[in-house]
Amino acid sequence: MDVNDKTLKALTTALNFREMRQELISSNVANANTPGYKAKKMDFEEALARALDVDGQMQMNVKDERHHTVGNGGFNNLEPEIYDDPNGVVSENGNTVDVEAEMAKMAENKLMYDALVQLINKKMGIMKYAINSDK
Repeated sequence: MDVNDKTLKALTTALNFREMRQELISSNVANANTPGYKAKKMDFEEALARALDVDGQMQMNVKDERHHTVGNGGFNNLEPEIYDDPNGVVSENGNTVDVEAEMAKMAENKLMYDALVQLINKKMGIMKYAINSDK
């Protein structure tokens, strides 16, 4: 049994990105009254999908032997995309943080984080069962 399988790597990477998103949302809420602050947004789902490349459709087609395969890139080089939220409404002081929207995002992110933790626990439980059943 491979302990470093793709599923476990994907789950732990997604968990780390969820943690980063939670920190980003917390930062947005903390700066809700800071004049001129622009709310930040983070996307990682597309990069994670490229790293998984389950169906092999995201690999670059290489027809010439002089071309390098770019491929899915794996999990080691994944970087989330962080940018100013383009949907923010600018207030009188130039701030674009909508506290209620940020709190809703925080609740959704927490649910997704908890689901990932459960999946990792189940995956580890299966691995533990497999290790103990070999004896």
